[in-house]
Amino acid sequence: MVIIKTDREIKKMKDAGRIASKALKLAGEAVTPGVSTFEIDLIVRKYIESEGAKPSFLNYGGFPASACISVNNVVIHGIPSKECIIKNGDIVSIDVGAFFEGFHGDNAATFACGEISAQAQALIDTTKESLYEGIKMAKQGNRIGDIANAVQRYAEARSYSVVRDFVGHGVGASLHEDPSVPNYGTPGRGVRLLPGMTIAIEPMVNAGTHKVEILDDEWTTVTADGKLSAHFEHTIAITSDGPLILTLCD
Repeated sequence: MVIIKTDREIKKMKDAGRIASKALKLAGEAVTPGVSTFEIDLIVRKYIESEGAKPSFLNYGGFPASACISVNNVVIHGIPSKECIIKNGDIVSIDVGAFFEGFHGDNAATFACGEISAQAQALIDTTKESLYEGIKMAKQGNRIGDIANAVQRYAEARSYSVVRDFVGHGVGASLHEDPSVPNYGTPGRGVRLLPGMTIAIEPMVNAGTHKVEILDDEWTTVTADGKLSAHFEHTIAITSDGPLILTLCD
């Protein structure tokens, strides 16, 4: 069931989104050669808790950390560790959520460590832009398929593939709500977008095949062919005035 939020609830979600967005920004600034993903996770947790919020992901379904930190061919759900040391040339996808006064904000971005290849930069740029192409379609009266198709068309036109096994989702008092928001689909199909709906649009774009594999830890998800992946996400509110991004820093 899709839950329609009131203006007051959307304002609360914007507060949660601000915290999640600032935590993501701090995490991205920490992506430097020699830092561990464990250290970045601590930065995320300390900031979120300093704002009186809780990390949305910590212990969610058993996930053991405050942020998902996924390096190079890891698509999503990378578990931070002291052994995972980031190197020059790596790309690092960080997914952060914050729970504040009853609501979640959820966002993600992929960051470059030092100097990265032109191919890696092109993948990051395409994934980020595909998110904004999807956001453009998050308008009253459109359907989920319009968002999905916009993401898919932008990525595939540049010879990338979109992950199909994992999708975006509704967000609110629960981290994951209806509706599902795929990154592939047919225009004019799916749930109709109404004011008060709040969704996370999150393209996961691979340099090679769209197929992924989940490792033995039952979390870490990697590209099936070992090629790079990037991930961007914003939490969006559907309004009568167009899409409102809720995960922005002040």
